[in-house]
Amino acid sequence: YVVATRYGLPVALVANAPMHVPSGFGVEMIVVEEGPEAADDWIAARAGEGDVVVTADIPLAADVLAKGAHAINPRGELYTEENIGEAVALRDLADQLRSTGVETGGPPAFGKSDRQAFANQLDRLLARVARS
Repeated sequence: YVVATRYGLPVALVANAPMHVPSGFGVEMIVVEEGPEAADDWIAARAGEGDVVVTADIPLAADVLAKGAHAINPRGELYTEENIGEAVALRDLADQLRSTGVETGGPPAFGKSDRQAFANQLDRLLARVARS
């Protein structure tokens, strides 16, 4: 929230259940209907040129990129037109393997270095968005 505030950018937190949103940062809490894809559908329908979407959901990242928005995951990986196809293919492969009973594991535990990588990448991205 702090980084977006520094650049004067509005922030919307979209979820299917209310969450605590810190006051003083201009964050709008948007609660959508319940359902596994309701928040993603809401975001995908409204994302547009220059918006920044933070998501770990690769299909959502692909959807918003197609609309001219930017997508970054919570570990600081910036999704781009150049890498989203591979990310979708790897996600689909892992999903297919899991459906056949193969245990694919999950991502490593989220740590301090992930938080720092996200903060750094988000700061660079928002600076670029604010300039354009």
